[in-house]
Amino acid sequence: MGSLLRRSFYSSAYGIARCQKNNLIIRRLQQTHAALSSINETHEPPRNNNVVPIFRNAIKFGDKTALRDLQGYYTYRGLFLSSRQFAGELSNILKEGQQERIAFLMPNDARYVIVQWACWMSGQIAVPLSVTSPPPVLEYYLKDSGSKVVITTTEFAPLLEPIASKCNCRLIVLDNALRLLAMKPLPRLANNRDTDIEYFDESTETPLKDEFYNDSDAMFVYTSGTTGTPKAVVLTHKNLQSQMNALISAWKWTDKDIVLHTLPLNHIHGIVNVLMCPLYIGARCVMLPKFETSSVWAQILAVNLQNPERVNVFMAVPTIYMMLIQEYGMTETGMVLSNPLEGQRIPGTVGTPLPDVQVRITGPSSTPEVLVQGSSSGNKVVGKKAKIPLSGDLQVKGESLFREYFNKPEATAKEFTSDKWFKTGDTAMYDGSVYSILGRSSVDIIKTGGYKVSALQVETVILGHPDIIDCAVVGLPDITWGQKVAAVAVTREGSEILLHQLREFAKKSLPDYAAPTVLKIVDKIPKNNLGKVNKPNLLAAVFPNNKI
Repeated sequence: MGSLLRRSFYSSAYGIARCQKNNLIIRRLQQTHAALSSINETHEPPRNNNVVPIFRNAIKFGDKTALRDLQGYYTYRGLFLSSRQFAGELSNILKEGQQERIAFLMPNDARYVIVQWACWMSGQIAVPLSVTSPPPVLEYYLKDSGSKVVITTTEFAPLLEPIASKCNCRLIVLDNALRLLAMKPLPRLANNRDTDIEYFDESTETPLKDEFYNDSDAMFVYTSGTTGTPKAVVLTHKNLQSQMNALISAWKWTDKDIVLHTLPLNHIHGIVNVLMCPLYIGARCVMLPKFETSSVWAQILAVNLQNPERVNVFMAVPTIYMMLIQEYGMTETGMVLSNPLEGQRIPGTVGTPLPDVQVRITGPSSTPEVLVQGSSSGNKVVGKKAKIPLSGDLQVKGESLFREYFNKPEATAKEFTSDKWFKTGDTAMYDGSVYSILGRSSVDIIKTGGYKVSALQVETVILGHPDIIDCAVVGLPDITWGQKVAAVAVTREGSEILLHQLREFAKKSLPDYAAPTVLKIVDKIPKNNLGKVNKPNLLAAVFPNNKI
């Protein structure tokens, strides 16, 4: 992980520093580079059929710092004890011996971990919600999941009170005592009601034995809803452990890593990749409440921080930065494909399958032919008439796959083949060594004049124009060509770009048929909290007389 940052952060940020002639930044980067050079020890996760819940791993890391947020530092032992305390309270509220859904709306700090672990210690199913969701969406999540309890903090209680009441859902407002119990060093302030908590024995016993987690549900994570009503993806504890094992092995996580976390914690990337992986392996997580450029650079460059505090891992989404490791995954699957930590990383591709994950590309037909099948051990072209490069529908198989869509058996069955492969709904390309994602088959593949155009590839090219800061590409119906390529773009303030100028720019990298023939300039392109564009909605808003 350290070597990745030496190649990526050091070179890019050093260039910025030189341009700004900022000696402090250069010195900090050089010190960080030297410190990261010593990080090379990888801890392989346990490989067996038994699930070891993440909070159980915390026991062996004891008083080591697990997490830092804006309020302070938290040890693994402290998080374990706080979570166990709260788990007992949840068990007293809920029916014994029955798994219930527990929704929670928490900020990006230690309280999220405490609530998540408490849900699992007490045998419940965690349903994380987004702090950016509007009230109608939160109401939908509570009703659809059938959550009996919703947990939040004082800052979000006014928002949730009327919604919880309407959904007949018990609202629990977390006080500050559990946070203080987990902090390092443990505050014991006299006459402070925040510390009025029973300090129980520090045994490692939890209400449930580890065997319970081998086949039980762990979490509902809602899809983004860009292609329809959000669905609750049911993930088991085994699914989560498989995802963590694959990422820890492929990305060589170590217990010396310090990861910076700025992502939403209602999405699989923020939950598993950037929070659970480091805590599972004994690393440290630095949590910021949201992404702010100055705060992120301050952490990366260790401004006003001592050497041991320096972040050496940062993962985000494309809307925050150009990915350090380009990768592919979705809520239903976790991470599936990734460029290697060491070795060649080809821009625009998503690499090869992670450990214990299988992928295949099938051709478009009622009885689709398998064109290529791959795993971390290698890839094999199996189609009789397949020629490299080849493209088709991407399908996935493995222990990391979700169990089902909650209360939607027909939707679940529709997304799996008869031989249990999950149909991602994405079109992928294989060039003989690595995979690329061309986009959602339903909205990102534009069929024009007999050609298939990837909207994502066109967007990547357009974003390279110096006067364009955001764009989305869609297909418009066309009587002659079937569809025509249309670009919706946001330009820099004071800049102006015409269609013929954009086409000439695009044709430097794209064939003529892929260059946009329609251009619409807008002030802003609406996105959800994960940075995704709902293209059917965008098309209806910008081109009201057309439909995908």
